[in-house]
Amino acid sequence: MTQSEDFGFGTQIRKSPYFDATVRWGAKAFSVYNHMYIPRDFGDPQQNFWNLVNDAILCDVAVERQVEITGPDAAKFVQLLTPRDLSKMAVGQCKYVLITNAAGGILNDPILLRLAEGHFWISLADSDILLWAQGVAVHSGLDVQIGEPDVSPLQLQGPKSGLIMQELFGESIVDLKYYWLREVDLDGIPLIVSRTGWSSELGYELYLRDGSKGDLLWERIMAAGMEHGLRPGHTSSIRRIEGGMLSYHADADINTNPYELGFDRLVNLDIDADFIGKDALRRIHAEGPKRKQVGLVLDCEPLDGPNTTFWTINQGGEVIGKVTSAVYSPRLEKNIALAMVAVDAAMLGAEVDVVTKFGPTKATVVERPFYDPKKQIAAA
Repeated sequence: MTQSEDFGFGTQIRKSPYFDATVRWGAKAFSVYNHMYIPRDFGDPQQNFWNLVNDAILCDVAVERQVEITGPDAAKFVQLLTPRDLSKMAVGQCKYVLITNAAGGILNDPILLRLAEGHFWISLADSDILLWAQGVAVHSGLDVQIGEPDVSPLQLQGPKSGLIMQELFGESIVDLKYYWLREVDLDGIPLIVSRTGWSSELGYELYLRDGSKGDLLWERIMAAGMEHGLRPGHTSSIRRIEGGMLSYHADADINTNPYELGFDRLVNLDIDADFIGKDALRRIHAEGPKRKQVGLVLDCEPLDGPNTTFWTINQGGEVIGKVTSAVYSPRLEKNIALAMVAVDAAMLGAEVDVVTKFGPTKATVVERPFYDPKKQIAAA
């Protein structure tokens, strides 16, 4: 059966360098992210979760496109895009940042990588920051070049990912610290490797710098991981909600500001840089946010999958917010959710009513993340 007969793919949406490999290894469904296909189904999502937390999974995340910023003013320009203070960011370091607009709204929550003094990658969530950055640069007066390089990440995530990385790169890879990167070569395959990932587990991202070698890289990693229980997989909604990790367009968007998410640490209003959104964020900080993200535990039968629409939250007969991401956690044996509610309703222990696709149910406001709140697993 041909790909077109099997999935109905067209040419207007890009395929990753690993696309054919993921189909061979059992990808059953795809969605679109950053104008590219991403595998979303390798079978039972709960089994995918257990593969991740017990062993390791390999995920095609080439959809995490890179915005490359180079030039003498690259550092100054990158600081213009984000409210996080980058003044002490070293070459070889990665940082989780927010990109904000003039109103303080979040346009993206990427990982920033610094490859050299004047060389950065912005590893994107799902929005067109390449166009935003190029537009900002036009009248910035800064000497920068901005483009999208031939770079396609894979995520190797799970407790045995470190062992698999040693199989591939030797014991020296163990020295790579959390949120740092290293340039490496694997049998002629050029890579940047970082200790990052969208799983809240121990993990690595491997940024392929030559798309023609995608199939070769995928098979090389799978072969090295077989004895360690490595399985092909997809980013786990269960694990990322357990870890309180955002999904852009679901848990945050252009109308969400950092303070609503509790991301005060990612906003530095005292730095000299006049980053985009500084005045708006200063005002929001002074007034206080009107909404707040909370965790919820839903008191209903186990959900059969993540929510596909926003679920209304009521309290005292009034609408106070919405559930943005919900799923059943087989480890916690609870239905857990991330939600955005009016700040007056964001009290731990508060009871609310959620209108799910199955009908109304009670829910309780709880702390989030739901599991390993200090990210000790990922940083170990």
